[in-house]
Amino acid sequence: MNQRQSATSGVPGCPVRRVGAGPGHHFFGYYNKTNWDRSGRYLLGQRAAMMTADLTPELVASVGYFDLQDNDRFHVLDETTSWNWQMGCQLQWLDGEASRKVIYNNRTSDAAAFYPGLGATICDIDTGEKTALPMPVYVVAPDSRYALCVDYRRLYITHQTIGYSDAGGARPVPDAPADDGIHRMDLATGRSELILSYADLRNFQPRPSMARAIHWVSHIEINRSSSRLLLLHRWTERVADETCFLHRLITVNPDGSGLRLLECSDHPLPQLAQDFDPGAVGTFDYEKSEYQISHPLWKNEHQIIVWGPHDGSIHYHLYDDGDSGRVQVIGAGVLVENGHMSYSPTDPQWLLTDTYPDDATQERTLLLYNVATGRRHDLGRFYADPRLGKENRCDLHPRWRRDGKMICIDSVHENERQMYLVDVSGITAPGASDAGPEEATGRN
Repeated sequence: MNQRQSATSGVPGCPVRRVGAGPGHHFFGYYNKTNWDRSGRYLLGQRAAMMTADLTPELVASVGYFDLQDNDRFHVLDETTSWNWQMGCQLQWLDGEASRKVIYNNRTSDAAAFYPGLGATICDIDTGEKTALPMPVYVVAPDSRYALCVDYRRLYITHQTIGYSDAGGARPVPDAPADDGIHRMDLATGRSELILSYADLRNFQPRPSMARAIHWVSHIEINRSSSRLLLLHRWTERVADETCFLHRLITVNPDGSGLRLLECSDHPLPQLAQDFDPGAVGTFDYEKSEYQISHPLWKNEHQIIVWGPHDGSIHYHLYDDGDSGRVQVIGAGVLVENGHMSYSPTDPQWLLTDTYPDDATQERTLLLYNVATGRRHDLGRFYADPRLGKENRCDLHPRWRRDGKMICIDSVHENERQMYLVDVSGITAPGASDAGPEEATGRN
């Protein structure tokens, strides 16, 4: 893979710097949580010996954090073989704990584990004390009292990019079992219960396309009060071709009650013809589909930002998870591509997102959008070699620092998989000018 120049700057005064200069490749993973601790000093990440590799159950990643006040020194907390290039090992802070604790997935020999071989670990980074848990976590409630858990081996079959490979290869799984789905695990005791099964989802306002399909869930998120969940329910008859995936955006209470359907993109699938070649589908055709519902995230207690279609048109949409059912377009004519978006933790007028690679340049764009003014600020463009492919790709996955002044991304534009910090305080600080190089604006 060819060496590339550093990122192309989009906004003067928004410097980009790489985190750390030591050996190895570093990344965090998804966009849905911050990797900074409450003090802003420690930055979570994973270290791998290589920039890319096909994942096996034996491939090791180190789990740790950078000390940003000690020359970015990387502290290794543990090792894991339960990870992927998109989400890592679901490493995240336990913000509800008084002390500095993190949680992450790993392999386990616990014979009582619901998903044999998969579990999670809580680590106190000050004392080094570790607590084993019997299920792998997907997301942790903001109050750190519980986590939601799924079978990553199932995800490896249905959506390999976000799953974990299994020893001995993929095993057959039932299409919509009644005894598996989303589990809620108490982090203090490790006890768990099934709150929403795949059968429950298939039977909830069913569509004919669900009858012969395999079902799964992804993008599970918990609102700030830990009182309401969102998820993407997905199903398909052809897992080899992501353009055959069908989607629904659903919300539910933490006990599995109160299911609410916010959006469904069920549509005809000519790709299901026997002579269709899934190998003809481009790497990012799925993310750029006009039927895609992706990357939902809570804006606040009752509103959800998501990329997806509504009333026949695909945009960033803001959904009200309540009786009003209001759906609002965000950034019409300006935000025209799917990306990984989140609102500033301190000022909701700022929406952070990125793009998938441009077909001609293979560059991903990092950008901020001001909801109040309709102005877009392109912060930089970052090259990624297309030979990385689907499962091993490196999305920017931008993540806010807790004060809304800094952003962390993963990138491979320097022919290494590394983490970078982007200072956006000159744009987002109160009283800062909302001037920028972009001409495109759009009011909501």
